[in-house]
Amino acid sequence: MTMQEKWAAYAKTPAGAERLATLYGRDEGELAAQRARYAKLIERHEARFGVGCGEICFFSAPGRTEIGGNHTDHNLGRVLAAAVNLDTVAAVTKTDDGVIVVDSEGYRPITVDTADLSVHEEELGTTAALIRGVAARMQELGYKVGGFKATVTSSVLRGSGLSSSAAFEVLIGAILDGLYNGWVLDAKERAQIAQRAENLHFGKPCGLMDQMASSVGGLVTIDFKDPTPVVEALPYDFKAKGFSLVVVNTGGDHGDLTDDYAAIPAEMKAVAAYFGKQVLREVDPAEMEAAIPQLRGKVSDRAILRALHFYDDNARVPRQVAALRADELEAFLALVIESGESSWKLLQNVYARPGEEQMALALEMSRRVLVGRGAWRVHGGGFAGTIQAFVPDDLLGAYVSRIEAAFGKGACTVLSIRPEGAVMMPVR
Repeated sequence: MTMQEKWAAYAKTPAGAERLATLYGRDEGELAAQRARYAKLIERHEARFGVGCGEICFFSAPGRTEIGGNHTDHNLGRVLAAAVNLDTVAAVTKTDDGVIVVDSEGYRPITVDTADLSVHEEELGTTAALIRGVAARMQELGYKVGGFKATVTSSVLRGSGLSSSAAFEVLIGAILDGLYNGWVLDAKERAQIAQRAENLHFGKPCGLMDQMASSVGGLVTIDFKDPTPVVEALPYDFKAKGFSLVVVNTGGDHGDLTDDYAAIPAEMKAVAAYFGKQVLREVDPAEMEAAIPQLRGKVSDRAILRALHFYDDNARVPRQVAALRADELEAFLALVIESGESSWKLLQNVYARPGEEQMALALEMSRRVLVGRGAWRVHGGGFAGTIQAFVPDDLLGAYVSRIEAAFGKGACTVLSIRPEGAVMMPVR
C-alpha cells in the first residue's frame, strides 16, 4: 500500500476523521480541503525525497492569537491567548544519519547537522538557527535528537501576527520528541525549548507567550511570574455567543522592525533596573508610579509610558478571565478595547515611523463599523502587521467588506480556536 493509500484509508477511519475534525472543525468542505492538503504534502515529500524514502508521519503546530496582555510576557506578566485553526504541518521521515533536512513550501531547503548544535553567528535571524537551537536545547536537557527529512507547509501567514515562527519552533520540537523520545515532552517544556532557540540561536529577545499558546492549545491564560508558568484553560466558545474572531493583515512589513520590538522589553527592564530588579513584575506598580519624577532623566519618558502599560494590561488580564468565566461577554469586550487603547497610547506599538499608519487606520475603521458592539485592538507585536476584532456575526459581512475595500481582498482572516496544541499523527 502506498503512503497516499495509507493516508486516504487513515483519514476515513473514525480516529483519523475525529483527529482532523478536532484540529480544523467539522465543516465538511474544510475537512475535504485538509485531507487534500495532507495528500499533497505526501506527494511533495516523495517527489523531494523519493517514493521509497520510508514511513511518513505528520506533525502539526498551530498559530496563536493573543487576546489579552500585549507585550507583558517578556516582563513575566499575564496573558490571555489561544491556539488557532491555522497551522504549520510537516510530513516527516526519520533518518539515521543525524542530519535534519527541512523543505518548506516556497523556501530553499535547509540542512542542519545535529553533530554541531553550537550557536552559529552567521545563522542569526534564520530558520536554520531555529532548527539548530531547538535541537541544541533538547540535547542539553537530556533528550535524544537525530536526523529526519521533513516537507513543510503552513497556513500561518508570515507577518500575520499569528506567530508563524513560534509554530515552526514548536513543530521542530514536536518532531524530535515524537521520533526520538516517544512523545514525552510536557507542552510547557516544549514551549520553553522553542523560546530558548529564538532567544539564543536566532537572536530575538521574545517572551514565551507565542510558543506556549502554540504548544499547549485551546484558550488559555498564562501567568509567567514563576519559572514554571501557570497555564489555565478557559473553555469559552465565542462562536456560540454569535461572535467571530477576525485578524486583519494591514499589509505592513515586519522585516526591518526587530529593533523596534526589542526596544519594548529593553525599556521596560530599564525601568525595573532603577529599582534594582530585572523585570517589571518584580516592582510594585504603586512604587513605580510614585517614582516617576525621579525616573525622568534616568530612563526615557517612553519607557515610563510603556511600564505603565505593562502594569495596566497585566492587571487587565485577570479581569478578562473573570468576565469570561462569569459569561459577561460585554464586560470582556470592553476590556479588549481598553487593552487596545493602552497599546496605542502608552505602549506606542501601532506604528514605528511616519508613513506607516495602516494599523492605526484599521483600528479606527473597526471602531467606526463596530462602535457599541464588538471590540478591536492591536494584535501581537504591533508596529506594522495586524489588528484583531471581535465581530458580531450579523455584522461580519459588512465588516469584512469595509476593511477589505481599504486593505485588499483577503486582508481579513476569520479564525476559530483550536483545542489542541502540537500533535503527532502517525499514518498507519
